[in-house]
Amino acid sequence: MELVFEIKGGDFTHAGKASSKIKKVLKQLNVDAKMIKRIVIAVYEAEVNVVAHAHNGVLRTIIGNDSIEVVIKDEGPGIENVEKAMEAGFSTASKAVREMGFGAGMGLPNIQKNADELEITSEINKGTMVRFKNYF
Repeated sequence: MELVFEIKGGDFTHAGKASSKIKKVLKQLNVDAKMIKRIVIAVYEAEVNVVAHAHNGVLRTIIGNDSIEVVIKDEGPGIENVEKAMEAGFSTASKAVREMGFGAGMGLPNIQKNADELEITSEINKGTMVRFKNYF
């Protein structure tokens, strides 16, 4: 099963829409509740990263019999130093984003903590691709 979501940069009102839909589908498929929680946290963090940092993005989820793979590709500024961005608390979020309660620098570390596999590639002034996978 494949689910695809368009994400618009700056649209905090709809941040979390994809993670909510994915949670509903995983519940219907009787995936373990703890696994659903891990997946939903990772998806939500990825969504918010696109909303906070990019112009737009696409989140594509493939749900198989024993795993889920999520690929998020955005068009945005890219991540200058992925290793540094993986450090808890490191953030390049604007003051306005932080004032809304986002941009604490926990997005990528939370994705890493809740994913069984994680891959991040980024190109400055082009965008970022985050791919993670969880096994049921």
